Amino acid sequence: MPIKNIILDFGGVILNLAIPKTISAFNELISLPFEEVYTQSAQSDLFNKFDKGQISEDHFFKQLSETIFYEGPRNNLVKAWNAMLLDLPSRRLELLKQLKPKYATFLLSNTCETHIRAFEEEMNKRHGIENLNDYFQKVYYSCRIGMRKPDIEIFEWVLRENNLLAEETVFIDDSIQHVKGAAAAGIQAHLLQNGRELKDLLDELKLV
Repeated sequence: MPIKNIILDFGGVILNLAIPKTISAFNELISLPFEEVYTQSAQSDLFNKFDKGQISEDHFFKQLSETIFYEGPRNNLVKAWNAMLLDLPSRRLELLKQLKPKYATFLLSNTCETHIRAFEEEMNKRHGIENLNDYFQKVYYSCRIGMRKPDIEIFEWVLRENNLLAEETVFIDDSIQHVKGAAAAGIQAHLLQNGRELKDLLDELKLV
């Protein structure tokens, strides 16, 4: 069936992301290896709850401090947590503009309010935009809908809420576990390999 819908991840697909920068930043603050509680492929339940909006920022950073035995200023934790957020190239915003008239496009991101605030402030400075709402039919952040990837429920919920057929939908993410979750929901799911450009994958899929 022809593709009518495209669901895109944010960090690592649209926004340049470097999770090792956050791990390194935390490892400069603490003696415990931060990889023991957080990586791209796995994280402790504290991060899952924050991603789902089940706990507040205050609770998250308080619990994080206790988990990693950190007693310094909270601002250092926020900076380390945001260190993974890099730039959003203008060419990707232009690509999103090209896609929107041709497909029903959606953003589906595992993220928290701390990161949303940080990357929206940076987008406003660099591109003069307050958010990404104009670039997609709908924007879904895990912390605002109470679900997160790779759980199949989040993919089924997006399909159901927008009356989308899974077989007419493409999903692109840079984390293999999320791709597998989307595939389990019947979506045509594709992994964007590290260092590869989104447009190149879309070209390969004949979607641009």
